[in-house]
Amino acid sequence: MTDTPQSYDLLPGAGDSPVILHVPHSAREIPAAVRPGIVLGDAELERELDHITDAHTAAIAGAAAEAAGITPWRFVNRLSRLVIDPERFPDEREEMLAVGMGAVYTRTTHKDVLRPDDFDPEPLIERYFRPYARAMTEAVADRLAATGRAVIIDVHSYPASPLPYELHGAGPRPAVCLGTDRFHTPPALLDAAREAFAPCGETGLNSPFAGTYVPLEFHEKRAEVTALMVEIRRDTYMTEPGGPAGPGLSSLASALGALVDAVSR
Repeated sequence: MTDTPQSYDLLPGAGDSPVILHVPHSAREIPAAVRPGIVLGDAELERELDHITDAHTAAIAGAAAEAAGITPWRFVNRLSRLVIDPERFPDEREEMLAVGMGAVYTRTTHKDVLRPDDFDPEPLIERYFRPYARAMTEAVADRLAATGRAVIIDVHSYPASPLPYELHGAGPRPAVCLGTDRFHTPPALLDAAREAFAPCGETGLNSPFAGTYVPLEFHEKRAEVTALMVEIRRDTYMTEPGGPAGPGLSSLASALGALVDAVSR
């Protein structure tokens, strides 16, 4: 666990591609300077990372980019979401604060203590959250300038069985959950996703996870920025928790690549 000068990578795609594959939760890396603020022992931390990490989603996005006819851009978080979660609101708007999982987590997936109650999140937000948000905003603005639109496809995964931290874990857990936003997810984008992922099993809508990620500068302001969250149930492509990928990864990557092509035209 070593320090990292930049917490994310923007991997270029085709100049005429409007698509950004956003991979926020695939990494396990925790900088050495951040580790002392986490109260878990090393073995406990590794178990928590097994549960909280969207394992292999960067590989799925990478294989999808290679398969797509028009190469999408990829914005990949290289640090664990236990450092900061770039998709949370950094203030009281965030509903996951109820379980200690705002922009900086203070509780684990099983509601145990991750950081002390008096932990100050501001240094982590300043060091990691804000630069990440600025860079993602710039990436979206660049696609708008180049193509007149931007399509953000969030690539996530979730466990087959609910974890205690989940606020909405009682609903369906399909092979692929599609998270939508009333402003930023047009019907054509949702239809394309349903068609692309049909070979991978049942698709569902906004259960167990809902919503999409759009940088605040564009949120509910620019309809040319469209967004969809793709949540893949982990048992369809890997051994849970935290185990190796299996043969399902390639079919999911092909489906994601087909979605990229469908919305790139």
